[in-house]
Amino acid sequence: MTPMELKEKGYQVLVKELGQFETLKFLQEMGWGFGDYTKERQKSLQNITRQQFWEDVKQLRKEEN
Repeated sequence: MTPMELKEKGYQVLVKELGQFETLKFLQEMGWGFGDYTKERQKSLQNITRQQFWEDVKQLRKEEN
């Protein structure tokens, strides 16, 4: 697993357990963050289609209920 894949997996676990808003608060509180977030995020999402995005949203909502 690459460092980027590990970050993404860790982020998804936090979002699943805490929700998006609380995850962001947690990361801000921890003071985590370095590098260029925008460039990293663009790179990690460059191959994601809108359809894949909405399927992921539906799945997360399903898992929350």
